[in-house]
Order: sequence, then structure tokens, then C-alpha cells
Amino acid sequence: MRFEKLNENKIRITLTNQDLIKKNIDFHSFMANPIESQSLFFDMLNEAEKEIGFITKNYNIKLEAMQIASGDFILTVTRSAPQNEKTIDTKKKIHARRKKLDLNSNRAIYCFNNFDDFCHFSNFLNNSNIKISNIAKNISLYEYKKQYYLTFSNINLRCTDLKKIFSAITEFATYIGNDDLLKRKLIENGNVIMKNNAIKIAIQYFS
Repeated sequence: MRFEKLNENKIRITLTNQDLIKKNIDFHSFMANPIESQSLFFDMLNEAEKEIGFITKNYNIKLEAMQIASGDFILTVTRSAPQNEKTIDTKKKIHARRKKLDLNSNRAIYCFNNFDDFCHFSNFLNNSNIKISNIAKNISLYEYKKQYYLTFSNINLRCTDLKKIFSAITEFATYIGNDDLLKRKLIENGNVIMKNNAIKIAIQYFS
């Protein structure tokens, strides 16, 4: 099990196939029966507090879960601001939902915690057998509020390695969605780092 701090109030927990077997976790039953799964989830939160100092006591917790093609299980945990007037019973304040990429959409946006993570992703693709030449017509990188957003526009839905690419990226970034309004917000308020061919440029100069 791996814990990563994405920002002050968000972490990512990655469980490998071996972790899933050891903890007897099934993605669909986990999401279909959140009450039964809560004790297991609280154990993970306790580990996160010990490993990376992510405290959840007296916070509201939002959980997003995704299973990628490799079989690994990705949990994104977000805590909201603590309530000072009364103590929150964390066990009653967990909101879980499945979040997955829509492979029928021609847009996608991913958020990297820092520029290094984006470079690591590009380097991973460069050293893999995944073909990236025809992923999408436009792949741009924006910096916004100290995080980096990789946007895919006019995705080639016939690309044979499409699923592999978007499975691999979840090891380095968080899937945000395919909302065109968010893309416009990044264009208007963010800083353009690479206007197009962002992955190819990163491979050329940072791998």
C-alpha cells in the first residue's frame, strides 16, 4: 500500500493486486456496501496518519475510488476544514463515490501535484511500449494554483493504447473530469506551460 500527499487536504492511497488479496478487497463490493467497508477504510486512514501525518479527526471526509486496468485500486481522500464548534463523528461523515474515466469522451483533464510528477509520467511512457503518437490532437499543460493540469482535447477514441495510457496516468495524477468549463478556466486563469504536444515535449527535454 502506498500513501501520497497530493496537497494539504488530499491524499492518494494506492493498493496493488497483492494488497487487495491480502485485505480481501473487492472494488465493487467496497463501493456497493460502504457501511461494511468503513472499518477497513478507517484502518487505512490510521495508517495514512502514521505514514504521512494526514490527520482526519474532526474533518469531513470525501472518498473517490477507481480501479485501473492493471487491477490496482486508487483511493483519493479529501478532507474539508475542521469544525470548531463541535466534534465531528468521522464515521458518519464519509461520502464515497466511484470516479472513472469516460472512455467515450473526447476530452479529459488530469491534475499533477507538481511538475516532477508530470515528468515522471512522461518518462514512464517513454520507457514503455505504449504508443503515444495519436492519443489526441491537442495535449496541453497548465499551471494553476501551484498544481499542473494536463488536458486532452479531440481524443482519438480509436487509439489502441488509449486505455493503457489513461490507466498509467492515474499512477502519477488525479483524474479531474472532462468538463469544458474547467478547460476554459485553465485557459483564462492558468499559466500555459506547454500549449500542445506536452507529453512529447516533456519526453524530449525532461526524460
